[in-house]
Amino acid sequence: MVSVPRLVIAAPASGSGKTTVATGLMAALAQRGLAVSPHKVGPDYIDPGYHTLATGRPGRNLDAYLCGPQRMAPMFLHGARGADVAVIEGVMGLYDGAAGQGELASTAQVAKLLRAPVVLVVDASSQSRSVAALVHGFASWDPEVRIGGVILNKVGSDRHEELLRQALDESGVPVLGVLRRDGQLAVPARHLGLVPVAERHTDAVAAVHEMASRVLAGCDLEQLLSLARSAPPLTDAAWDPAAEIAGCGPSPHRGGTGGRGPTAEPRPVVAVAGGAAFTFSYAEQTELLAAAGAQIVPFDPLRDEHLPDETAALVIGGGFPEVYAPELSANEPLREAVVELAASGAPVAAECAGLLYLARELDGAPMCGVLDATARMTDRLTLGYREAVAVCDSALAVAGTRVRGHEFHRTTIEPGAGQAAAWGWSRPVRRLEGFVSGPSGGVHASYLHTHWAAEPALARRFVERCTR
Repeated sequence: MVSVPRLVIAAPASGSGKTTVATGLMAALAQRGLAVSPHKVGPDYIDPGYHTLATGRPGRNLDAYLCGPQRMAPMFLHGARGADVAVIEGVMGLYDGAAGQGELASTAQVAKLLRAPVVLVVDASSQSRSVAALVHGFASWDPEVRIGGVILNKVGSDRHEELLRQALDESGVPVLGVLRRDGQLAVPARHLGLVPVAERHTDAVAAVHEMASRVLAGCDLEQLLSLARSAPPLTDAAWDPAAEIAGCGPSPHRGGTGGRGPTAEPRPVVAVAGGAAFTFSYAEQTELLAAAGAQIVPFDPLRDEHLPDETAALVIGGGFPEVYAPELSANEPLREAVVELAASGAPVAAECAGLLYLARELDGAPMCGVLDATARMTDRLTLGYREAVAVCDSALAVAGTRVRGHEFHRTTIEPGAGQAAAWGWSRPVRRLEGFVSGPSGGVHASYLHTHWAAEPALARRFVERCTR
């Protein structure tokens, strides 16, 4: 059994102040010298960047839809190794999850799987005694969800606070903090949410510091820590990337599990795109690639004119290439290097932003041209969980491989004729999506964000293709 003090920061609805409270609490606890493990429920890539800034540890996602409920506690324990306390920021409203699938992927489900107490952040700006009814409803809706306290946000005055506290005295749920309405923290946002930390690091540091100051001024840290320490031990084993790769079974190509011992050949270099334009990734992806035998080398397509030395494969995740299209286009030497690598048959995995970067052009700006497709921004947000099956063999997946993923973009892509699709989607509608191209299907590009912890064979297959 493993004991990790932990709290889930949830809310009745989006916009209540979860991110401010969760990030501020992480930073405040870290300032006290505690090792804080940061987590985020759901597929959000941006909030974990602020969590990392607040704690100095990788922000990690806990998504029961993408990875399965059975992996939530193991993945939590993996991320929380060596931590004094863990803070888990929820998603949307406490009981909101995958549309039409009950509690699946909701904050409430993850809290139950982690046996973690919940702190409810309530926007109290337009209510007084009604806050007790709201809190009572959330606390009694599911008896397996333990609401351990409330933090009142956007409180207008001392009198307003007094009325709210009087009302909540009747609910039996303690008030653990009060944050005032005046001077609400403004964190810049754009079409897909907050502006990522990588794009505004100095301002982001100041924002996190301000969040911590507000939590310290308005919340009872000792009560919050006491609540976190009341969480019972977990009996699950921590998720382990090496064990996951080994558990894929014998390799059909190498006669092993893909790992490399001290006498094995050199580890192939997998170049992973980063920087301000490509900020969306899950920490477990590179951990699995490393466990499968890769040497991970990051690079920045906005700054680096060449791929890392001896690059054998390329991973380009999500982000905001539309914001940086002129700069990405101007880096012609790197674009040419990407084309040359793809033409060699080296494995290339691209998701969403990576898909756009591999296209011929994005909003009229020339991109790499690995794919016969053009991309452009639209006014329409495409958002939601997806179920997919690999249509054909590629460097990433064997035909028939089933995955769950998440789609999140405001762009559209128009393909040329006669190109193989990457995925066949069964939910929410049946259609083909993405591209498999290059020699022997070396390039796999799609809008679909996947979490490789749910399908570690993707990482092993990808690394094996580097050495064939």
